Amino acid sequence: MSQFSHIEYPIQIPYLLRVYFTQKAFNLDNPLFRDLACSRESGNRRKVLFYVDEAVSEANPNLESEISAYFETYNEDLRLMGVETLKGGEGLKNDEQCLDRIYGDIESRKICRHSYVVGIGGGALLDTVGFAAATAHRGIRHFRFPTTTLGQADAGVGVKNGVNFNRKKNFVGAFAPPFAVINDFSFLQTLPEVHLRNGYIEAIKVALIRDASFFDWIEANIEPLNRFDGEAMETLIHRCAEHHVAHIATSGDPFEMGSVRPLDFGHWAAHKLEQLSEFQLTHGEAVAIGIAIDTLYSEEMGYLDASSAERILNLLKNLGFETYSDHLERRNGSRFPYVLEGLEEFREHLGGLLTITLLKRIGSRFEVHEMDTEVVLKSIERLKEMASN
Repeated sequence: MSQFSHIEYPIQIPYLLRVYFTQKAFNLDNPLFRDLACSRESGNRRKVLFYVDEAVSEANPNLESEISAYFETYNEDLRLMGVETLKGGEGLKNDEQCLDRIYGDIESRKICRHSYVVGIGGGALLDTVGFAAATAHRGIRHFRFPTTTLGQADAGVGVKNGVNFNRKKNFVGAFAPPFAVINDFSFLQTLPEVHLRNGYIEAIKVALIRDASFFDWIEANIEPLNRFDGEAMETLIHRCAEHHVAHIATSGDPFEMGSVRPLDFGHWAAHKLEQLSEFQLTHGEAVAIGIAIDTLYSEEMGYLDASSAERILNLLKNLGFETYSDHLERRNGSRFPYVLEGLEEFREHLGGLLTITLLKRIGSRFEVHEMDTEVVLKSIERLKEMASN
């Protein structure tokens, strides 16, 4: 007789990852949100609790009244349970009291698994509200309304939610696909330039690892992108989001059970730089530097030709991104800078196996499982020299 027995059944859970593009989602003649919230697969989910980024609320002072009027118009279908504001930015993901507040709201307002939680704001708010929704009652369906180019093109259209712990980025989180993502382009009209520009870096990233023709398109549209032309920005956001969603849906590893994260190209250094700068560097600014490091590393190792590396660095600079920061020089008591600790933290985050995405050519990536420290340092030194010229 066998020394053990077991029972095994495969569990398949269908998810539909969907992103909608619109203008002025809460105009009374725009039924998109109502139709989604009351769609057949929604069951009897009608109560809705909103969380709005404070900066978005200030830039759109009529937003709360527009939401209220929208729900009054569709009051036979929907019930508004509140519109709350949260101070956005990375500090939100470091604030444990914020999660307690959201859980308390969900409990006191009787938000159940047949309700919705909606986040409207930048990536930090979407991450935090999404994590709260994913864990309250073991999961409440949630909508995302990304209000930045970064969120609409990349961070807001994925399946990850998370908060920071001990200032380690996204240490605590969950994979919980939103019920739907609604990219309302009208929110971009009130963004400051830094947040308009930040989304460009994720488009460059996805073009580098997936689509050389998209990279060519970005190069050809530097001028309209730098003046934040609406049509150019919407095209960039749509193409970037399409690549992001397609990778999640077709990679065979949507919840990252393995150790390959090509969508994090340039991010091992970026996450550490954000931490070292006390998040004074925005995510887009940090990723630009991370991409520059890994581009030169790819060249130094002989994987990427010099002319392609030059094109990449020129595109970053021509779109207004710095490729070097003094935070790269901060030391940990030895000759090695703190930023190299990002490799070990990345290894931990991936489950113990370091996997770094590098470039063979524009539009084609591959993975390595170790990085040569001396070559990384040489790449950083080259970026410093370029910045001083």
